[in-house]
Amino acid sequence: MTSKRRILIAVLLILVIIAGGTAGYMLLEEYSFVEALFMSAITMSTVGYGEVRTLSETGRVFSICLIFSSFVGLAFAGHALGESLLEKVWSGRSEIKKMKKKISELRGHYIVCGFGRVGRAAVDHFVKTGVSFVIIESDPGHIADIKRMEYLFVEGDATRETVLMEAGIKRARGLLALVGSDPDNLFLVLTARELNPTLSIISRANDASAEKKIIRAGADSTISPFASAGRQVANDILAVTGQRIAIADVAALKDVAPRWITVQEGSSMAGVNIGDLSRQMGRKILGLRREGEDRIFPEDTMILRPGDMLLVMDEEKDGVDASASPAESGPKKVVIVDDNPVIVKLYTRLFQKAGFIPLAATDGRQGLDLILKEKPAAAVIDYMLPLLSGIEICRLVRDAGSCEETRLILFTADEQKETRQRALRAGADAVVVKSPEAGEVIETVLGILKDKRRAA
Repeated sequence: MTSKRRILIAVLLILVIIAGGTAGYMLLEEYSFVEALFMSAITMSTVGYGEVRTLSETGRVFSICLIFSSFVGLAFAGHALGESLLEKVWSGRSEIKKMKKKISELRGHYIVCGFGRVGRAAVDHFVKTGVSFVIIESDPGHIADIKRMEYLFVEGDATRETVLMEAGIKRARGLLALVGSDPDNLFLVLTARELNPTLSIISRANDASAEKKIIRAGADSTISPFASAGRQVANDILAVTGQRIAIADVAALKDVAPRWITVQEGSSMAGVNIGDLSRQMGRKILGLRREGEDRIFPEDTMILRPGDMLLVMDEEKDGVDASASPAESGPKKVVIVDDNPVIVKLYTRLFQKAGFIPLAATDGRQGLDLILKEKPAAAVIDYMLPLLSGIEICRLVRDAGSCEETRLILFTADEQKETRQRALRAGADAVVVKSPEAGEVIETVLGILKDKRRAA
C-alpha cells in the first residue's frame, strides 16, 4: 500500500469517527448538530472542556466507545503521516534498498556496464526480448535517465569488485563491457572473468589495437561500434550496387595469421580425420601438406599421418612468432570427467584458453571409455561420480595398460589422507583438493601437468 493511499484511508477513518460520534450524540442525548459535533471533537481530542449537558448512562458508554475508536483512528493517521514524511526524507535509501533486494533475487541475468548510446541500444533489445538485466553506471545524468525508465541499476565504478558483486555477477549469465574507455573495459573484463570464470563476456573496443588485449584478458568477443557501422554502410552500398560480399567474414580474419602445425610421430592427431580435428580445435583447416604436395581445403574424411603439415588460421601473438609455438606438435587433449555441468563448462573454457583440446564426460563409465579411446595427455576426474567412482576409473585405466602416458588427476572434496593414498595406489598421478576458486584449481592442474612433462 502506498503512503498516499494510507493517508487517504486515515483521513476517511477520522471523518467516519467524527460523523459517527456526532450522529450518536444527536440520537442518544438529543444534542443539536453543533453541540454533538463539539462533544465529538472534545471527546476524540480528550481536551477535557466539559460536557455540554450531563450525559446519561447510555451517553457515557457511547463516549467510552468513541474515545477508544478515536485512539485507533488517530494512531493509524499518525503512523501514516509519519511514515509518509520519513519516506520523503529517506526515499533515496528506501529505493536503493528495494533495488538491492530485487537484484539479489535475479538468476541468470545480464549485466550492462555503461549506459551510453551502445548500452542504451543493448538495454532496449533486452527489454523487447523480456530478459532480466542490471545496469552499472556512474554518470549522474545517465543515472537520472535510468531512474526515469525504472530499470534495475547499481551506481558505481564497474571495474570495482564490490560493484560487480552487488550487480550479482556470481549469478549472472553474461556481461557487456560498454564503458567508453578501452583501458577501463580491459580492467573490467579481467575483474569480471576472475569473479565468474563461466560468464559470457562481450566488450566494446574503440581502438583496433585494444581488441586482442581485451580478448586475452578474458572476453569472449569484442565489438567496435564505429567499425561495425562502417562495415554495415559498406555492405549496404555493395548490396545496392549488386556487389554484396561477406564483409563480416573478411573482418573476422583481420586479427589472425596462417600457421603450420606438424603431426609428429605419436601425436594424438595421427589417425584422426581432418573434420574431427577441425571441430576439436575450433579452427578451420585450410590446407594439408603431405610428402611435398599441397592440398587446399582437404576433404574432412582424410586421415592424418605422422609428418603431415596442416595450415590453420590462428590469432596473432604480440611479439611472438606463431610458427615457433610449442603447439606445433598439436594441442594436447584433456578429458574432464564430472557430473556437474557447471564444473564441466568452467574447466572446458579454462583448458581451451590454456591451449588444450578439452573432452568431457558426465559419468564414470562414459569417462572411462573416453579416456581409453582418446588416450589424452591428462584426465581430470571427479571422485564422486555415477556408475564408477574416480578411484575406480584410475584403477581400470591403469589395468588396461594402453594409457601409460596419460596423467590422471583426481579431484576430491575429501581431504582425508586415506582417500589420497587409495587414489595413488589406484594409479592417480596426483590428488587435488577442490578449491572454491576456479582459477586456483586450474593453476594447480596445469602445474601438475607441467611438472609431469618435465619429469618425462
